[in-house]
Amino acid sequence: MDIRSFLDQKVIQYNQHSFIELDPVSVPRRFSKPQDIEIAGFFAATLAWGQRKTIINKCLKLMAIMDNAPHDFVLNHLESDLKPFLDFKHRTFNDLDTLYFIDFFSWYYQQHESLENAFTIGWTPDKDIVENLLANFHDYFFQLSHAPNRTRKHVTTPKRNSACKRLNMFLRWMVRQDGNGVDFGIWKTIKPYQLVCPCDLHVDRVARKLGLITRKQTDWMTAKELTGKLREFDPQDPVKYDFALFGLGVEEKF
Repeated sequence: MDIRSFLDQKVIQYNQHSFIELDPVSVPRRFSKPQDIEIAGFFAATLAWGQRKTIINKCLKLMAIMDNAPHDFVLNHLESDLKPFLDFKHRTFNDLDTLYFIDFFSWYYQQHESLENAFTIGWTPDKDIVENLLANFHDYFFQLSHAPNRTRKHVTTPKRNSACKRLNMFLRWMVRQDGNGVDFGIWKTIKPYQLVCPCDLHVDRVARKLGLITRKQTDWMTAKELTGKLREFDPQDPVKYDFALFGLGVEEKF
């Protein structure tokens, strides 16, 4: 069996509703309001490093502090409502980072209906436009005068040659729509063919084993190299193979 056929089978196997429960995507999947999905999804993607169970629990704690209504919370909270976040921490993501995220969302959603606007600054139909979109989003996200310098490490940019795994995963959630119930597909400007594959530890290892990556390090160029290979398998929806590579790595220890 060739690699494409093998991965196609694995996409079918892992791109299922059963995938959700143990994955950070389960956090935004608890919501139906688009703005709640965006905010919960952005936090879940940002905190997605370490044990998946811990990531989910931390995100659920955050959502609970926001009364499980994140959009309403960022728009209408009082100063006193922010006190519980002073005790929040996940690895190197701390209270200062959390409060800036909330402050940004509060400022942003007073002006915009959807976070999609912030991710589509400079959008064109070019297949490689996501590199520019992520760089533009990073600059936009940190434009507030009091943005903490330390928080920049949690929202990466291709300008620093980061693989931008978490942002690419968030975009996959928001953009892909195949009816299988994992990805949301609520954003329509960015197209699935433009997405870049999230390069986490498991995807990276499996992709190298299959000969899909040749670069020694894992950075933005590596993510582009992998995505280019996946586009050879499916030019319109290359990032569907994230399910296959991740599932092979996590579930099958491939």
